[in-house]
Amino acid sequence: MDNQQNKLPGNNNQPKMNMPKFNMNWIYAIVIAVLIGLYLTGGSDSANTKKQVPYSKFKDMVAAGYAKKIVVNKNQSELHLFVKPEKVREVFQQSVEQTGADPFVTVEIGSVDQVEEFIAQMRTEKKFTGEFRYENRNSNELMNFLLYNILPIVAIVAVWIFFMRRMGGGSGMGGGIFSVGKSRAKMYENGGNLNITFKDVAGQAGAKQEMQEIVDFLKNPQKYTELGGKIPKGALLVGPPGTGKTLMAKAVAGEAGVPFFSMSGSDFVEMFVGVGASRVRDLFQQAKQKAPCIIFIDEIDAVGRARSKNPAMGGNDERENTLNALLTEMDGFGTNSGIITLAATNRADMLDSALLRAGRFDRQIHVDLPDLNERTEVFKVHLKPLKLDDSVDIEFLARQTPGFSGADIANVCNEAALIAARHDREKVGKQDFLDAVDRIIGGLEKKTKVMTEAEKRSIAIHEAGHATISWFTEFANPLVKVSIVPRGQALGAAWYLPEERVLQTKEAMLDEMCSLLGGRAAEELFIGHISTGAMNDLERTTKQAYGMIAYAGMGDSLPNICYYNNTEYQFQRPYSETTAKLIDDEVLKMINEQYDRAKQILTEHKDGHAQLAQLLIDREVIFAEDVEKIFGPRPWQSRAEELLEAQMRADAERMLKERDEKAPQSSPEGDTNVQQSSVAPSGAEGGAQ
Repeated sequence: MDNQQNKLPGNNNQPKMNMPKFNMNWIYAIVIAVLIGLYLTGGSDSANTKKQVPYSKFKDMVAAGYAKKIVVNKNQSELHLFVKPEKVREVFQQSVEQTGADPFVTVEIGSVDQVEEFIAQMRTEKKFTGEFRYENRNSNELMNFLLYNILPIVAIVAVWIFFMRRMGGGSGMGGGIFSVGKSRAKMYENGGNLNITFKDVAGQAGAKQEMQEIVDFLKNPQKYTELGGKIPKGALLVGPPGTGKTLMAKAVAGEAGVPFFSMSGSDFVEMFVGVGASRVRDLFQQAKQKAPCIIFIDEIDAVGRARSKNPAMGGNDERENTLNALLTEMDGFGTNSGIITLAATNRADMLDSALLRAGRFDRQIHVDLPDLNERTEVFKVHLKPLKLDDSVDIEFLARQTPGFSGADIANVCNEAALIAARHDREKVGKQDFLDAVDRIIGGLEKKTKVMTEAEKRSIAIHEAGHATISWFTEFANPLVKVSIVPRGQALGAAWYLPEERVLQTKEAMLDEMCSLLGGRAAEELFIGHISTGAMNDLERTTKQAYGMIAYAGMGDSLPNICYYNNTEYQFQRPYSETTAKLIDDEVLKMINEQYDRAKQILTEHKDGHAQLAQLLIDREVIFAEDVEKIFGPRPWQSRAEELLEAQMRADAERMLKERDEKAPQSSPEGDTNVQQSSVAPSGAEGGAQ
């Protein structure tokens, strides 16, 4: 198979040659090396000190015995007298180390015959015994000229070309500094080459329906234009991270089969002024030549943020210039027929209003977190490449992952496969998925964390307080399990199965707040002192209380008032200091009331709480069935919760049986069967959400 891939098409016997890629940098390096070599071999004189003297001074130096050798250059009518090392300081006032090995003086001569007669006389008088020769120094002079005049220019040009190529992204001729304003969009000539269609996008039925209409616009525009309609110019995909906005845009390109330009909003940002606007213009110029086509800008909030209403005097905001160019190209004086602009962001509240108006982004398509049925579809897509055993129930997995995005579900499937491989299993089972959800939500289990008995008891009482309050409050989420096994930054956690409500009532939010405060209340009642273990609970409680008072209008002193302000450049609160004091007092009052309520519930059920805490100390992980054995059936249980727990009871009973069978052999840390059932944790210690 490998041999067939390495052969040229049409010639099965001739192997494909992997030729080295030509690089001009090698040419530059060779030229510089040759010049340096010639300099070292033929132009050594240039490294030595020289001095110009008259002919009379030359005769005196030779007569005084200063001459080591004399070289006559016929073509330039001059000679070089090389000074003996012991006479160097007298002639040049420098040491031999400073002047070089062969310092010389240059003398202009009128007649070579006179020089020969003078040298013959000096030899007769024994005043000069060195070498006397003739030399044509044109080659050396040319080398000196190249080295001192041409080589620096060549080096500067080579360095300039190198940096310009780096700055221009490594482009060849016409690149570098000249291409810095060119668009960096990656173009797919045929969007179908991406091999992504709407079949690869699970869930999001509403978003897919709107995107399908865009595909129909591109495939059959006459169907809509015959009735007088206009094809939408753009669609903005808005939603939380990981919900599949980019995947949706790729699916549109794959379904439409038209040219597809893809780039990020940050690709317009550059250190040079005006480059962002130039890239916007170049992008749409390329798109016009390929129309009909699609332009997709991911994370458009990088360049589309709301413009400042008070710009600095004389300032030049490059981001605003880029946004202005984008606004003009999308819907300005010119027309861009056949170009549909798609963009994605999870910060739609920060975008400029001019960018969101009809005529630019005609549609805002919300890609929200998947609900229960959509999570089931997403699991079906990501489970296709996995080898599963018969214990895997897709609907059960979807119920265990409320609030998960498509990216989170893909991560769960991958983690489950890794866990199964780590335990040398041939197939991925249900327990592997539950362990994966625990790993993603709570963090990695810390089996080596050392805790004292007092700390372990304190954590057990804290978590038992959460479980007790949630059991006896009407609107609290159904409890799944409680653990005091450390995970990530959490020393313990309580897992719940949240109901996916569209609206939250004040009573439900107060019950949740009371449940969060149950851990701190249990510490104060049954230990006698409080600890830092409730820091995450208090943080969530405080944020929820401020949200209820300042945003939802649920306060007694400030009813039906919302102080939420979405203005980006607002540097002061939209209320006075007096109102701020009222909000603080309302929040403190609300939290204290729920804290007192939590202590009252724990006092009424202190015996059951003590049994629950002791069971946690003994087993480290308990389930809703264990709590039911102590407190009895949960009051206010809805029919939906009963059906849900009935479906989960069969699995939980099997887990409990396995845990009881392995209990005698378990280590003191109690790592056995810690990860049995997992959903979004609540009341986790040490900052786990």
